[in-house]
Amino acid sequence: MEARLAHLLCVLVFAAAALRGGQAVLQVSVPPEVDAELGKSVSIPCIYSSSSKTSNVIVEWFITERGGDRQRVAYRSSSDSGTDKNTELSGRVSVDQDSSLSLSAVEIGDERDFHCQITAGPAGSGEGSAHLRVYSAPQTPEVSPQTKIISVTDPSVSEVSTCTSKNGNPAPKIIWYKDSTPLPEVTESNDNMYMVPRVVKESSGLYTITNTLYFKTSKEDKDSQFHCQVEYVVPGGRTETKDSPKFSLSLHYYTEEVTFALVTPKKVKEGDDVTLKCKADGFPEPEYELTKIQPDGSIEDKGTFSGMFTLRSVTRNDGGKYRCEALDFDSPPEVKLKKDVTLLVHYLDPVTVSPSSSVSVPLGGSVDLGCTTTGSKTPSFMWKKGSQVVSQSASLVLKEVSFEAAGSYSCVASVPGISGLVKEAITNVTVTGKAQIVDLPYSGRVSKEGELLTLSCTAQGHPEPQISWTPTGLEAISSVTGNKVTSTVTLPVTPILVDSGVICEASNEHGSSRKKFNVNIHKETPTVTPPVDTEANRQEQGGSGAAVIAVVVCVLLLLILVGFLYFLQKKGKLPCGRQGKEDIVNTEANADEIVVEMKSGKPNEEAGLLDSNGRQRPMRDQ
Repeated sequence: MEARLAHLLCVLVFAAAALRGGQAVLQVSVPPEVDAELGKSVSIPCIYSSSSKTSNVIVEWFITERGGDRQRVAYRSSSDSGTDKNTELSGRVSVDQDSSLSLSAVEIGDERDFHCQITAGPAGSGEGSAHLRVYSAPQTPEVSPQTKIISVTDPSVSEVSTCTSKNGNPAPKIIWYKDSTPLPEVTESNDNMYMVPRVVKESSGLYTITNTLYFKTSKEDKDSQFHCQVEYVVPGGRTETKDSPKFSLSLHYYTEEVTFALVTPKKVKEGDDVTLKCKADGFPEPEYELTKIQPDGSIEDKGTFSGMFTLRSVTRNDGGKYRCEALDFDSPPEVKLKKDVTLLVHYLDPVTVSPSSSVSVPLGGSVDLGCTTTGSKTPSFMWKKGSQVVSQSASLVLKEVSFEAAGSYSCVASVPGISGLVKEAITNVTVTGKAQIVDLPYSGRVSKEGELLTLSCTAQGHPEPQISWTPTGLEAISSVTGNKVTSTVTLPVTPILVDSGVICEASNEHGSSRKKFNVNIHKETPTVTPPVDTEANRQEQGGSGAAVIAVVVCVLLLLILVGFLYFLQKKGKLPCGRQGKEDIVNTEANADEIVVEMKSGKPNEEAGLLDSNGRQRPMRDQ
């Protein structure tokens, strides 16, 4: 930098002297620094100006070699341009028309000083220099975490991990993070934390950096995550970063607290599986020792286990106090490594009913049923007949029993608040008494003789009734439901059966009862179906009605005519126009006994007068 400043100062002094002497001055402008990315192309500008007219301008670009000598690499004139052979830039460099230098496939060795020299005839010559900086982004950092278990009881720091990033230029920087918080950069060795950085320039000219973290861990670090970050500069002076994968440490720390509890529900009943869980907060997790403390204080050793212990199908004898001890010998004496838990197993003894499995009661009598049991808590009781609850206590009183009261009764006992802890016992109640016929509705009506009639007779009682039928000899089908017997017969209806009926008799050792089925023949009257009210029917009905009215009017007129003729004949005012005419009215009949019979107008039918007996009188010639 100081050399460039001195060079620039000399140029300015020379230009000032030239101006005082009235000479032409050629000024050349080149940026002091140019940034380039490794492997890409870059252009280094060169601009010149003069106070007088320039001609035959020649542009030449030089580089400073490793030993400090200058070497031309490219040139351009008004008539020619080219690249010098046998240089480090041969084949990758050229001079553009605007005098700038183009460099392709930038290499790390291209980071050096470049000089632009302008010769312009009478205007003189000038020169400018630029320093090319080559940038290469490093690779994503990689970490190599400690694979061994780190003990938090170690008095000094432990090596946590080494972070490595390769192929960077300029040399990047590594920063360590714990739980996304950057750790302070400490390079001096101490008992808490420090880093050991290392920078290596590879033969390629790029840098490989490593950084090893030493850290004194504690139990709080068991869930912490570490990672490293590489920080580097890119063209333009901007800073960018890349992060490594995160990792955790395997720490060895002693137990400070032990928990012991039931994994299964707190309300345990006989027959359940019970799991006990013992957990220590140390790592690696220690083994555990399980013991049972007997009521007299003695200890029953259950052996060692890994933290989960299951008691299969527990009984009331499995209840009591259990103790878990974590076998962590690194824990200090003040840490309590033993914990107790009490297991309560609920139980319910078998139910006992009285009277025992069965009892007989006479019809109309009474019986007292009861049941007892014991459990871990006072049980609750109820009596059921089938699915119906008949009592909400341990006793059940049946009074004035009927045959319907017979059957199975179950006493159900349960422990309140303990789901599934239920037991029951069953007793059978038998009601004894004479056979009774159950009055069921029936129909003994048939439409004609010979029709088959089916009758059923149901009776109940104990012992089981026997059913017989009158008339005898009928084939009966019997079935039994509970304490009821049903007998069914099918027989044809006869006049004798209608007169005497059918008798069903049920009997057992306590007595009998009977029922008579009456049989009736009922002829059904045909039912006339009214006509359907349709338009055609209405028209037909209308026509029929008109015909009926006409007939009635004719009959009335005829009756009036007959009455008028009769009146004239009685008065003697009716003349007879034919000799030998007979009287119209039979003298043997009274005038009140005459009945008029109307015949239809068919040719083969006659119309006449009827006598008082309804017989037709012969018509005589008039």
